[in-house]
Amino acid sequence: MAAGIEEIGIVIAPETGDEIRAAAGDGSAFGAQITYIEQPEPLGLAHAVLTAADFLGDSSFVMYLGDNMLRDGITALVDEFRRDEPDAMILLTEVPDPEHYGVAELDGQQVTRLVEKPSEPRTNLALVGVYMFTRSILDAARAIEPSPRGELEITDAIQRLVDGGLRVTPHLVSGWWKDTGQVQDLLDANRLILEEISGRTAGELIDSRVEGRVVIEAGAVLERSVVRGPAVIGAGARITDAFIGPYSAIGEGVQISRAEIEHSIILAGSSLRDLEGRVEASLIGRDVHISRGPATPRAHRFVVGDHAEIEIP
Repeated sequence: MAAGIEEIGIVIAPETGDEIRAAAGDGSAFGAQITYIEQPEPLGLAHAVLTAADFLGDSSFVMYLGDNMLRDGITALVDEFRRDEPDAMILLTEVPDPEHYGVAELDGQQVTRLVEKPSEPRTNLALVGVYMFTRSILDAARAIEPSPRGELEITDAIQRLVDGGLRVTPHLVSGWWKDTGQVQDLLDANRLILEEISGRTAGELIDSRVEGRVVIEAGAVLERSVVRGPAVIGAGARITDAFIGPYSAIGEGVQISRAEIEHSIILAGSSLRDLEGRVEASLIGRDVHISRGPATPRAHRFVVGDHAEIEIP
């Protein structure tokens, strides 16, 4: 929306579509118009583009993979794409382990070759999961064959543009980028986001102390607790006799009592009670309830899905 894009198509899988529809709605909350496009099978990113062909029509478009995060957003990138009018623009970043990514080779400001997860990469320039295309990518996607893993690879479609003499330009990403496909990646992204916040208190503090940059949303109540930032306490949360350490994001309506949390994400509606060991580097889903049983507690590390309930002996 900040980049002036108001028509948004979200390509969804049949099994997760309802959750995504519930989260994003019809787009009106953002001033956008969202269309949901079902991809029957996960047959590759180029296949996803073809699945969205009717929605895209003849328009140029941004393709943004849902598990990617860019600190600086895409407004400047979209402006550059509109101004320079290449056939495609790819985003790149330097990584220490390029063999795990799609890798680009350049000749000045022109992309010459793309290789998906090369065993011996020639550069350390990894493809970020944000692309800008003209409709030429549709013809390229239709012309390629499935890769050895049975998918239509977007890297192969872009390579076809390059081989056909079309202009594919690179943009080196400034600021951080995270692919949040793994738990540690999510925790790292949470840390990077919290590094950017400014503190504010809209909730209620009762015999509690806030240190550093902390956001306490409206309706949250802290009683006899300490929060050390950077951290966020969501609306309606209740924190009692607890310590919330740096790089923690506590969701809406979460209840934490007699527990210590640090460098963790706890999603809405969950509760943690009577945990003598500190919970750290953990990702806890929605409506999860964790409490201590009668035995002596030990250190804990959790990756817990939605609607779970755990009692710790």
